[in-house]
Amino acid sequence: MFSPRKYLPVLLLLLLLFTAYNYTLYTNQSDYGRIRLSEKALQGEKHWRENNCNACHQLYGLGGYLGPDLTNVYSFRKKDGNYLKAMFNSGVKAMPRFDFNETEKEELLQFFIEVDQTGIYPNTKATINPDGWVKIQYKKEIYEH
Repeated sequence: MFSPRKYLPVLLLLLLLFTAYNYTLYTNQSDYGRIRLSEKALQGEKHWRENNCNACHQLYGLGGYLGPDLTNVYSFRKKDGNYLKAMFNSGVKAMPRFDFNETEKEELLQFFIEVDQTGIYPNTKATINPDGWVKIQYKKEIYEH
């Protein structure tokens, strides 16, 4: 005959282990400590959000589809900051004209420089480890090889 009380300690132990595992996994800050935006880049991000740029553009594949993904736009444009600053106000094709002053353009440019340094999108060299974690290739690793 089946007796649920017999398995109660095992179920409680499994629940406790599950809770401890999830607590450790979701409260661990070690994987987030490497990326920090400078104050100037944070101001650029503020302009990005205030002007709703993500309605048309993407960062890391998240956002609108009318404009290009801008994750690695700084590297793609061969680190030509003057070209990017000109594009911020130009209003090409479907992009509206903006009236950013020079300081705001510098802050937006710094935001894109620092986003560009975080990695590559799309990251086709990502691998899945046996434990389920995904290992991505960072730009620093590419330039070191």
